[in-house]
Amino acid sequence: MRLIILLFLSSFISQAQQTYEIKGVVTSDNETLPFANVYLEKTIQGTTSDDNGKYLISNVAPGTYQIVASFTGFNTVKKEIKITNKNISVNFNLEGGESLNEITITGTLKAVTRLESPVPVEVYTSTFLKKNPTSNIFEALQNVNGVRPQINCNVCNTGDIHINGLEGPYTLVLIDGMPIVSGLSTVYGLSGIPNSLIEQVEIVKGPASSLYGSEAVGGLINVITKLPENAPLFFADTFVTGWGELNLDAGFKTKVGKKANLLFGANYFNYSNPIDNNNDNFTDLTLQDRISIFQKWSFERENNRQLSIAARYFYEDRWGGEMQWNSKYRGGDEVYGESVYTSRYEVLGNYQLPIEEHVNFQFSYADHDQNSAYGDTFYLAQQRIAFGQFIWDKELQNHDLLFGTALRYNYYDDNTPATLRADEVTIPSIFVQDEITLDAKQKLLVGMRYDYDARHGNIFTPRLAYRFKPTDSDIIRLNAGTGFRVVNLFTEEHAAITGARDVIVTEELNPEQSYNVTLNYLKKLYTKGGMQFTFDTSAWYTYFTNAIIPDYDTNPNQIIYSNLDGYSVSRGFSFSVDAVFASGIRGSIGATIQDVSQTNDGENIKQMLTEQYSGVWSLSYKNYPTNITVDYTGNLFGPMRLPLISDLDPRKEYSPVWSIQNIQFTYDGFKNIDIYAGVKNLLNWTPNKGNPFIISRANDPFDKDVVFDTNGNAVATPDNPYGLTFSPDYVYGPNQGIRVFFGLRYQLY
Repeated sequence: MRLIILLFLSSFISQAQQTYEIKGVVTSDNETLPFANVYLEKTIQGTTSDDNGKYLISNVAPGTYQIVASFTGFNTVKKEIKITNKNISVNFNLEGGESLNEITITGTLKAVTRLESPVPVEVYTSTFLKKNPTSNIFEALQNVNGVRPQINCNVCNTGDIHINGLEGPYTLVLIDGMPIVSGLSTVYGLSGIPNSLIEQVEIVKGPASSLYGSEAVGGLINVITKLPENAPLFFADTFVTGWGELNLDAGFKTKVGKKANLLFGANYFNYSNPIDNNNDNFTDLTLQDRISIFQKWSFERENNRQLSIAARYFYEDRWGGEMQWNSKYRGGDEVYGESVYTSRYEVLGNYQLPIEEHVNFQFSYADHDQNSAYGDTFYLAQQRIAFGQFIWDKELQNHDLLFGTALRYNYYDDNTPATLRADEVTIPSIFVQDEITLDAKQKLLVGMRYDYDARHGNIFTPRLAYRFKPTDSDIIRLNAGTGFRVVNLFTEEHAAITGARDVIVTEELNPEQSYNVTLNYLKKLYTKGGMQFTFDTSAWYTYFTNAIIPDYDTNPNQIIYSNLDGYSVSRGFSFSVDAVFASGIRGSIGATIQDVSQTNDGENIKQMLTEQYSGVWSLSYKNYPTNITVDYTGNLFGPMRLPLISDLDPRKEYSPVWSIQNIQFTYDGFKNIDIYAGVKNLLNWTPNKGNPFIISRANDPFDKDVVFDTNGNAVATPDNPYGLTFSPDYVYGPNQGIRVFFGLRYQLY
C-alpha cells in the first residue's frame, strides 16, 4: 500500500510540475516579422521572434493567459489562450500603424492627413511629451528639430520660442487654432497649459500669415487639446524633482445631461527652494507658484454639427533675484529681485452653423494682466485680444475651397517709455484658399489674405503650395508665401522693460514683411526585416524687409529700435530621420543648419542669440516582459553671438557647443498606472562653465557703485575694471543643472 501511495504522489507531483511550450510565427502583410515582442501579460515570461519571425516560450505552467504580440510602429495584438496538458501554437499578423496618417488641421485650416497636406506639418503627440516630462509646453519643445525655447533673462527665467533661428515674436502660438497666445502671453503665458490635456502639437515652419495674419511670420505652433469624449474618465500625473519642483496635472470628464460632455483639468506647479550653485548670490532657477484651471465643453447636435466652448484661468507668482530677497523688498532698491504676478483668462469656441453648407464660427477672447517689479522698476501692463472668424468650407470637383472673414481686436497698455499711449486697434480680414487636385499625384494650393490695419493701411499676404507624390513612399512639397508682423516692443526683449537699458525708438515703426520659399522632401522606407524609416528634409530661404531688430551694439546702455535700413535673411537646411528597428527600438534624429543675419548700410551682422546649427535625438525601447520602457532624449546647440556690455567685458562673445540630455524609465505593469523616474541634464551642463560670471555686476544690481561719464557710459574703475553695469540678459541656456525626477501617472477609462 505504501508503495502505491508513493507512486501516486510522485505521479501527482510530476503532473503538477509539468510545463509546456507556446510557439508560433509573427507576420505582417504576409511577410515574417523578426524581433517582435511576444509575452504573457502579467507575467515575466516572454521572448522575441527570430530572423524568420518564429518565437518560442518555454516552461509555461497550465492556466489561462493573455498572450500579446507587439512591435513598435505596428498595432498590438492580444489573444486569450488556455494551456491544459499539451503544447500549443499561436500565430500573429500585425498591421502597421502609420504615424504619417495623423490628422492635422494647422496647415490648411482643414482636417487632413499629414501625407495629403500640401503644407508640411510636424505633429507631436502626447507620447512625445511623455518621453521627457515637463511642467509646461515651453520646456516640452526643447527636443523638436529647428525649435528652441529661448530663456531671455537669468533672473526671472522668462522666454519665448525660436523657429529656424527667428526670434520669439516671429512665432504665432495657437490654442485649438485660436490666436490667444501672443504679445504678453508669448513671454509669460506658455506655462500652465496642462500637458495631460494636450492631444497633439502641430508645428508649421515658415510664414502662415495668409491664414493666420500678423505674427505668423517665422512659423506657428498649434496646441490642440483633447476632446472631452476622447479623454479618460479621470487622469492624474504628478512628478517631483531633486531640486524640489512639484508638478501636478489632474482632471476628469463627465456627461452633463444628455448632450453635453465636460472635460475639466488643472495644473499646479510649485518651486520654492532657492538654489545658487554658481555662487553669484542670485537664484539659478526662478521660484514659482502657479495654477491653471481648464474646462472644455462639447455638445452633441443634429447631423454631427460641431459646438465646443473652452475656458482657462492662469495665475502665477514667480520671483528670482538675490538669495536674501523676499516680498517685503518688492519694488525697492535695497535687495534686488524680479517679482512677476501674472493673471489671465481665456475663452474660445467653435460653432457650426445650422445650415446645409459647412460654415463655422470660431471665437476667442484673452485678458492678460501683468504686475511685475524688476528691482525698483515696475512694469504694469494689460493686454486684451478678441478674435472671431467665419470659415466656409466648400468642396467641388477637384477643388477644395475655403473662404473666411475675421476680425481681431488688440488692446495693449503698459507703463514703460516704449508705450506712450495705449495701443488699440481693430483689424478686419478676409481670406480665400483653393486646394486643387491636378491628378492622383499632384495637388496645388493657392491662397490670399487681406488685412486692414489703420496704422499701416492695406496688407496682402499671398500663398502657394505644391505637392507632388510620385510614389506612395515619396512626397515633394514646394511652398512659397509672405508674412507680416506689427511690432510690439515689449515682446522683443526682456531688457526693454527691466531698466537695465534705455529704450530708444528713432522713428515710427512700419510692419515687417517676409517672403519665404521652402522645399520639402519626405521619403518612407520599409525593409523586409521589419524596419521602418521616414526621412524628412527641408531647405528654406526667408527674406525680410522693414526688419525691426533691437540694436544693442551702438550704445551699451540703450536698446535702439528702428526699421532696418537694408534687409534680413534666414536660410537653412534641416534633416530628420524617424526609425523603427527590428529589435523594437524606436529612434529619431534631426539636425538644422541655419544662417540668420541682417545687412544694414552694407554691413552684414549675425543675429544675436541664434545658433548656427542644432541637433535633437530620441531613443525608446520597451521590454515587454518586464513592462519597462527606456527613453533617452537630447539636444545639441552650436555657437551663438551673445550680448556683451562693453569692449572690456571678459565673458565669451560666442557661446560654446552645449547639450542637454535626459533619460527616463517607465514601468506600466500595473493596471491604469505608470511609474516613471529618471535624470534630467545628465551632463550637468550650465552656461556659467567657462565664463567668469553670467550676470553682469551681480554684486551691485542697482549700479550704486558704477561711475558714468557725461554720455552715460560706464567707466572702468578699480571696483569695476571692465566698465560694466548690471544686466541679466547674457543668457542662452538654462542655469538648472543635473537633477533626478520621480513621477506617477494614472488614467481611468
